[in-house]
Formats: sequence, C-alpha cells, structure tokens
Amino acid sequence: MHVRVVRFADVTAERLDQVLARIDEAGGPPPGVSARGLQVLVDEAQGTAVVLQFFDSAEDMQTGAEVFAAMDPADTPGTRVSVDMCELKRDVSV
Repeated sequence: MHVRVVRFADVTAERLDQVLARIDEAGGPPPGVSARGLQVLVDEAQGTAVVLQFFDSAEDMQTGAEVFAAMDPADTPGTRVSVDMCELKRDVSV
C-alpha cells in the first residue's frame, strides 16, 4: 500500500466545504486516478489540512500525483504546502 500525503495551509471552512461537496458528488476519484481510499484531516484552529490518498502501488500513486498536480489550485482546500509519497510499512488499528 502507498499513501500520498498532502499538507495544506490557509484552509477555510467555506473552501473545505466546497471541496468536500465536490468529492461527495463525484462518487469516486477523478478520471485517471486509481486511488483505493481518501482521508481528510482538518485542524480548524490552525487553518490546516492533511489529505491522505491511498494507492495499491507506487505506479498508481505516481499516476495519481500527476493528475493532482495538474489540478487548478482553486479545487484544493487551501495552499499546498508539501507532498510526501510514502509506502505504508505498518498499519495498527484498534
């Protein structure tokens, strides 16, 4: 499993609501993105968000990254601060 971790600053409640509504309406990832899952973490007090995008392979993650990099910044919850391309080494759930 691979996870693309994207950090955003300058996140407002209004912009976040718009992004989440578009995600809900889409019913799945954008064309060309083979993501298995998505998690959106928000710290409203700091105006930040972390988006976790889950992929089966590094190749799927790279293809998805190219699609997301081409997105209009207005389609994101805030200002993109960083992107990490990670391999999930352990997942401990309770």
